[in-house]
Amino acid sequence: MALYMKAAEILEKVEQKKGAVKTLVYDSKFQNIKQLFALVCETQKYSSILQEIINSTKLLKETKLRIHLAKVLVYDLLIGRGVKCGGAWKTTMLKHRSRLESALARIKIKKKVSRNQDLLPSGSQQTQGNIIPRYVRVNSLKTTLDDVIDYLKREGFSYQGTTMRLEDLDHLSGKTFLCDLHLKDLLVFSSKTDFHNHFLYKAGHIILQDKASCLPAFLLNPPVGSHVIDACAAPGNKTSHLAAIMKNKGKLFAFDLDAKRLSTMSTLLLRAGVTCHQLANQDFLKVDPLSSEYKEVKYILLDPSCSGSGMVCLRDEVSEPQKDGRLQALAAFQLHCLKHALQFPQVQRVVYSTCSVHTQENEEVVSACLQHNPGFRLVHLLPNWHERGHDPLTQCLRASTAKTRTHGFFVAMLERRPLQTDGQNLPMITTLPVGGEEKQDTPQSSPSDEERETSQTANELPANPSSKKRRNRKKHKKQEP
Repeated sequence: MALYMKAAEILEKVEQKKGAVKTLVYDSKFQNIKQLFALVCETQKYSSILQEIINSTKLLKETKLRIHLAKVLVYDLLIGRGVKCGGAWKTTMLKHRSRLESALARIKIKKKVSRNQDLLPSGSQQTQGNIIPRYVRVNSLKTTLDDVIDYLKREGFSYQGTTMRLEDLDHLSGKTFLCDLHLKDLLVFSSKTDFHNHFLYKAGHIILQDKASCLPAFLLNPPVGSHVIDACAAPGNKTSHLAAIMKNKGKLFAFDLDAKRLSTMSTLLLRAGVTCHQLANQDFLKVDPLSSEYKEVKYILLDPSCSGSGMVCLRDEVSEPQKDGRLQALAAFQLHCLKHALQFPQVQRVVYSTCSVHTQENEEVVSACLQHNPGFRLVHLLPNWHERGHDPLTQCLRASTAKTRTHGFFVAMLERRPLQTDGQNLPMITTLPVGGEEKQDTPQSSPSDEERETSQTANELPANPSSKKRRNRKKHKKQEP
């Protein structure tokens, strides 16, 4: 009984964007973590099918169950290992078993499939053959890459060096691990490797973070000592990554509207050793870009609320009309946030990211924003990355289980255009290669306004008055008889 209650509670929190599935499961302190995690993930995977069964049988009305608990119980009854609890719940589910089984059978006939797994969306089925590895980011605020590798080797892990091909990740097993190709502080392990109870994780020396989620901070790459905004910061992994890149120097303003998420984030940042941050329980859209507090902000990371459709354990479960309406509302909010980020007067670069696979939340938002902000342009990110943004925004990055072995993700970087000088047309795009350092492909700049002013002033100043008098005296002496 406790298993189903806890699973239902976590499902509800996931849908409310209060955390990732694995994080919520391990934070629950449930006795059998693996069993709980499997039940939550599988129920979420079949969520839309379970919703259809529950609706067609009017189960909620007849049993007074809440939707998330009903989904968990129906999953285990029809698809899982059977309802394992006793008491009233088991009696209730067995009473409605034949009706529920009939509803499932009708759905299979309608979709012309015979297996339960064939009911899943094509994207969900694809992920079964492309398991996401366990990514571990080394927290450079507390340790070094070499020290973590040495520590793990002493525990019996086998370090295989830096991966050179994506296919190398498919062969990880046991205690073998690799260093990531793109992010030097990211280690890659078999998907079954668990670090939630490991000393390095509990001490904040390593951060359990998907590779795609590491890209925004890595690509923004704020210089040490800079002023940076993390606009929608919770749960905080990207914030701690930014702080590590900044070496805890400068100012890192982090905003989030959810007080509970911000409280959890504060604990995470404390464990990670972050000290340069300033947390605010505030709506980013209500932050005044002209405030003197943010006059030196040049870098902004914006990862706003989204559909979460790229997360393997989080699938859309609403009907198509509802989904379209929801995506339109999310895209409008995301565009509003992105436009707001560009209003900070000194901002030079803004990274926009989502964990969504939908074009409405990604390329369409960026395209609309650029149309309203001609002073900004796209940066061409990581030319050798396997998956690009949809045409024509191929400067952006996409990520997926099939092509990058990560969760679904989207990243774009908007950069302020240099002022045009001497009639030269500056390029529309700058390039950020694999190393993360910008390629200098803009023409050489003309002298600054200050330099031109100094030069012009020097040319316009009259000669020294005393020298002029001496020359006049000499001239008069020559004219005397």
